[in-house]
Amino acid sequence: MITADVPRRLAAEGLGTWLLVTAVIGSGIMGVQLAGGNVAIALLANTLATAAILAVLITTLAPISGAHFNPAVSAAMAATGTLPWGIAAAYTAVQTIGGVAGAFTAHAMFGLSIWQVSLRERSAPGQLISESVATFGLLFAIWACIRRRPDAVAWVVAAYIGSAYWFTASTSFANPAVTIARTFTDTFAGIRPFDAPSFIAAQAAGAAVGTAVARWLYPAPLTR
Repeated sequence: MITADVPRRLAAEGLGTWLLVTAVIGSGIMGVQLAGGNVAIALLANTLATAAILAVLITTLAPISGAHFNPAVSAAMAATGTLPWGIAAAYTAVQTIGGVAGAFTAHAMFGLSIWQVSLRERSAPGQLISESVATFGLLFAIWACIRRRPDAVAWVVAAYIGSAYWFTASTSFANPAVTIARTFTDTFAGIRPFDAPSFIAAQAAGAAVGTAVARWLYPAPLTR
């Protein structure tokens, strides 16, 4: 149950997204540095760090803000009447700002240029399909847990994203704020600014369908 006031909720969303993106980009940089050219090892390092930080952040910050760290999640909550649209918009703003700050933080930690613009192309049709599938599964998992196992959200989301890193061609961004942040890093985790809008549109479509399917399958919270 969320009982915090709005400023603390916004701070939690900004903090959580900052640490999430710092982990995503930082682990990608570290993975590449240590993998000796083995992309699979670099991706594995990136995956493990991302899944682990998600479990930590959701567990610690969910009681304050709900631990969305993702505009697709906030929009889905607003669309279903779970969150006021004004709060969802504010969440999206701080998530985006926090995500970009995370990219800058990762660069600073590894002694790279703080300001970067990604040149990494991610425009293949399969990658866009992947983003729809990845975000569909993420929202489906979140809603299923909310309706039946709210205590399991942290580990289910962490496990799902860890899996989706490997079964999707896009490595599962599944998050518009993280996508925007990753346009500001020309490292392993980057995406060209030109490609980001298509990723975000695919994520929005996946989130909408995932929400609809989950709420149809699980029409009401489990009563005990």
